[in-house]
Amino acid sequence: MVEQTRYEQIILKVLKSIAILVLFWCSQISFAQNSIDSFLKPSDSLNKKRLKTLVISESAIGAATLIGLNQVWYADYPHSDFHFINDNSEWLQMDKAGHVFSSYHLGSFGANALKWSGASRKSQLIYGSTLGLAFMTTVEVFDGYSANWGASWGDMAANVSGTALYVSQELLWKEQRIVPKFSFHTTHYASERPDVLGSSFAEQILKDYNGQTYWLSANIYSFAKSSKFPKWLNLAFGYGAEGMITGNNETGTISLSETKRYRQFYLSLDLDLTKIETKSHFIKTLLTTFNSIKIPAPTFEIKGSGGTKFHFLYF
Repeated sequence: MVEQTRYEQIILKVLKSIAILVLFWCSQISFAQNSIDSFLKPSDSLNKKRLKTLVISESAIGAATLIGLNQVWYADYPHSDFHFINDNSEWLQMDKAGHVFSSYHLGSFGANALKWSGASRKSQLIYGSTLGLAFMTTVEVFDGYSANWGASWGDMAANVSGTALYVSQELLWKEQRIVPKFSFHTTHYASERPDVLGSSFAEQILKDYNGQTYWLSANIYSFAKSSKFPKWLNLAFGYGAEGMITGNNETGTISLSETKRYRQFYLSLDLDLTKIETKSHFIKTLLTTFNSIKIPAPTFEIKGSGGTKFHFLYF
């Protein structure tokens, strides 16, 4: 009995030590979360220190990204005088949908970043929401000086459209009721031309237009505030295309088994993650970030080649 009591005392001391460590870790995590939450909370008035940090950070990251892009993408190809090309018929305009998506979300990030610094709403719209347009225009200039490519009026129009989608909603409703979103699934087309459509999953997400779907996700409650619909429920309209191994269905000397290309139109349900209520600014930031991705859900598809299809879960 004595040995058992000593054993129990030892176990009790160990448990107490573990409990103290757990409480200490929890307090540290709670402190860290509170610190992060305090950092991410938007300032009520202009915080010059935050604004300075933001401008320097965005300038440095933007410059580094463009320099890296120039070295990785353009440096090994011949340069030319600045010129435009007409690529509006390529890839059934899937690349243009990507430009709208990118321009919108870069602009959204820029506006929210200025909101965090306490900048005025006017500054958020003028200097923040145009971040995507400025960055994407710089990329078009790079294309314009490359002999292998060229600046595209279609790309520029798509970039302007993405920025306009964000700004117009802020001016009209002071909120984002319609958000461009993205989803992806792998296809067999990439294996037929991996150098163009991607040899790895990460590359295919960016290059295989056959597996990409771009959505306009509309929040139902925002358009019908008197309804009983959940605030986070969205109705999404998607656009995709399939059967594409080359941009214009011109294989040239390449031996490819390209099938008939066609457009796809989708109707699905979605979630507006920003409408999920939470007091944590850290969680709000995460939800806002991931709100650019379409949630897999039951989806009705209309094929441009004819026919319809229902997907129990569409990615």
